[in-house]
Amino acid sequence: MTDTWLTTLITETPQEGFELAITLSRRGVKYTQPDSEVLHKLRPEYANDANSLTAASQVVAINFQTVAAANNYWRK
Repeated sequence: MTDTWLTTLITETPQEGFELAITLSRRGVKYTQPDSEVLHKLRPEYANDANSLTAASQVVAINFQTVAAANNYWRK
């Protein structure tokens, strides 16, 4: 993937920051497994596994932490 889609981590609100964190997480999966057929084949396995869902939530949380820090925690 060579498209430039992430031009900034700066967002107007924490909500937008959280949505960016989710996008970062989803894009990370696509970069890690670029074969969409394999990705969709594996989805039922991790979608029904509590440990996998917890791990996915942790990745989103780490990405949100990064975005929040880049935004100085939305303090002015």
